[in-house]
Amino acid sequence: MTKELWQESASSLANLIRSGACSSREVVEAHLERIASVNPQVNAVVEVRPDEVRSEADAADALVKAGGPLGPLHGVPFSIKTNIDVAGYATTEGTIALKNFMASEDAPTVERMRAAGAVALARTNMPDLGLRMNTESALYGATHNPWRHGLTVGGSSGGEAAALASGMSPIGLGNDIGGSLRSPAYACGVASIKPSRGRVPARNPSATIDQAINEQIMLAEGVLARQVADVRLGLEVVMGAHWRDPQSIDAPLRGRDVARRVALVPTPSGGTTDPDVAEGVRVAGRALEAAGYQVEEVEPPMLFESYLAWAELQLMSMSMNEPLLMQLLGDDAKRFIALAGVEFPPYTAESLFVMHQSRWRVASEWRKFMTDYPLVVGPTWTQPPFELGFDIADQESNLKVIEMVRFTLPANLMGLPAACVPTGVANGLPTGAQIIANLLREDLCLDAARVVEDSVGVLTPIDPRA
Repeated sequence: MTKELWQESASSLANLIRSGACSSREVVEAHLERIASVNPQVNAVVEVRPDEVRSEADAADALVKAGGPLGPLHGVPFSIKTNIDVAGYATTEGTIALKNFMASEDAPTVERMRAAGAVALARTNMPDLGLRMNTESALYGATHNPWRHGLTVGGSSGGEAAALASGMSPIGLGNDIGGSLRSPAYACGVASIKPSRGRVPARNPSATIDQAINEQIMLAEGVLARQVADVRLGLEVVMGAHWRDPQSIDAPLRGRDVARRVALVPTPSGGTTDPDVAEGVRVAGRALEAAGYQVEEVEPPMLFESYLAWAELQLMSMSMNEPLLMQLLGDDAKRFIALAGVEFPPYTAESLFVMHQSRWRVASEWRKFMTDYPLVVGPTWTQPPFELGFDIADQESNLKVIEMVRFTLPANLMGLPAACVPTGVANGLPTGAQIIANLLREDLCLDAARVVEDSVGVLTPIDPRA
């Protein structure tokens, strides 16, 4: 059966456009039609400008006809989370308060996607300021999971993952400070990469305040797509030093050879793990073992301490901006924070010193562990996707959600790369695995994710389901 253009991968679309088998305009039209068809059921895409993206596609097609130089994503549409600057669009971050906060320049990742020839298709939904693991926005409403209406797509890059899973976009941009690229990829059955600290520049031109310390240490810009090869291609396009981000660096993606040893963590300590989730991780382990990796069920050190260190660093920075946060957040986001029992205590020089010493000890123990196990493979969430609103229903449900995302936190705390790859379907919902490697070893994450994908197959795009 011949694929529709909206079903093709980003890499395939680039090849089709480059060869003349189809035009960028045809690809864009196919995705605009798909958005019109399925977005009302999903609410992943929150803004699209058909005239602008058609104009960009026509310019891309003219360059193909002229025989000009073509980038690796020439003519391919891409989508962008609403907390990433796109010139001429509002950087709303999902909040009513920022609905008119216009960006006059592109963020570095958008700039680089355009330089690679890609055309900006749409903006995608997120929770207010990205502070929930559930994409329900005060400005745009809730995004529904394409696999089952009424379930969460995760957060905070939830609109991106849902748009990809339902065929509305072939590749997209998001970011991650506590699982925000990986959680939605898991919930929607797509792939993603949270890069290492500094690998991809993370700074909006529209920013009016300096980046907080939690963001400097733990925030990463990254790529989502349906296939691992597209995630790798997208990473290669957006990575590298940029003057806007003083921490961003140039470093080769491929590193030296290391032992192909995997620490498999199907049921990480600190809470419960659903059996289907654990089995999804073991599916990844069996695929890697069949490909020649040595796989052993063993847990990295100081996991619980890593969760605490992440929370302390996040809350410390949030406490510094508490008045501004409360002005910007909608009622549901404020309720999430209140139910979590979040307090913003005053921090002393001594408490800050102790916090950063704890972070250092955790990182030291993990780096030592990863000399023996260069890859750590475990769950993204330890439970299946929950019903929309579950995270703010009451305190018990709120804390269950916080517990289930715990294994995403160590990679942010230590700035390590982590990929997410689907591992199958259980009870009608996708399962997946998170693959963590040492600093700047995204290549190891993506190599292993590709092995899993080759074994399991690609799960999306799908039509939204009731």
